[in-house]
Amino acid sequence: MKELSIDIETFSSVDIGKAGLFKYVQSEDFEILLFAYSKDNEPVKVIDLAQGEQLPQEIVAALSDKSIIKTAYNAAFEWYCLNKFWNSPIDQWRCTMVKGLYAGYPAGLKAIGDAMGLSEDKKKLLTGKALIRYFCIPCKPRKSNGDRTRNFPKHDEEKWKLFKEYNAQDVVTELEIKNKLDKITFPQSEQKMWELDIMMNACGVKVDKELVDGALKIASIRTEELLTKAQELSGLNNPNSIAQLKEWLEEETGQEVNSLSKKDVPELIKNAGSEKVKQMLEIRQELSKTSTKKYDAMQIAMGKDSRVRGLLQFYGANRTGRWAGRLVQVQNLPQNHLNMLSFARELVKNQNWQAIQLIYR
Repeated sequence: MKELSIDIETFSSVDIGKAGLFKYVQSEDFEILLFAYSKDNEPVKVIDLAQGEQLPQEIVAALSDKSIIKTAYNAAFEWYCLNKFWNSPIDQWRCTMVKGLYAGYPAGLKAIGDAMGLSEDKKKLLTGKALIRYFCIPCKPRKSNGDRTRNFPKHDEEKWKLFKEYNAQDVVTELEIKNKLDKITFPQSEQKMWELDIMMNACGVKVDKELVDGALKIASIRTEELLTKAQELSGLNNPNSIAQLKEWLEEETGQEVNSLSKKDVPELIKNAGSEKVKQMLEIRQELSKTSTKKYDAMQIAMGKDSRVRGLLQFYGANRTGRWAGRLVQVQNLPQNHLNMLSFARELVKNQNWQAIQLIYR
């Protein structure tokens, strides 16, 4: 064996889209459901780990064998998931997605398959997304499903059979893409940079949990204050509702309000006509601020060790090869011009809203 092509299907109660790969895998209920593989372009085999099958010892050994190259589409996912249970050094892996991005192709198995003109039987099965939703994420408890919070293979054997086919097809697609990309030389320097990127993302960045929690608590207090004040001014049940606020403003001003977007509100404030309308618009302006969104993202993506992982995407912009921000979007952190910043941070950590109001408003 010289190459081992792999695709896995997994379960975790953590939302990978919001929290990222690393927290997704670190979840206590994370597990690998299916393991599809091909040795040197041989027919694909699927190991049903969810139903008690075990990886062949040959494959377990291959995962850590430096003489065998492991390939996958978006290999960072397979590499990190598998390393929770088996040892497989990153320098033994090759990422078909990154090589495709280097060559100017779009990201995503279906997207690159379309761009390469792969036949329908070589593309990712369109039913895959529905199957992933069914087996790979928690389900809502209902009377119709016996109040369960997760779907297992036994709950729909036909769907599970189709899911295994889908898993195998991903390897077929990845191999087809890899074989086409073999004509392109991927520089060793880029391979090493990708490996470094993976290790940096896996290490993550330490976050001040006290500061994050404090900022979100204060933001919550301030939001409640603003909503209470808005209700007193307008009598609306939900003054944060754009539809309700538009209707109220039109009644108060006698003019049509087309938009309450961030760029339009300042002009509306300028032409408010009454103090009550002006105050409502100023409240709307403050409620729509996104200044705490990064704290929300940090809290969601933060691991038990207070580190946030997976903040950068290698070749996120495939035309230039530059990194792209993910999760917290650290590439566009706002500048801070506060005097006595360390003092302000301590007030936030201590959730001292009264002092913050007195000093910084």
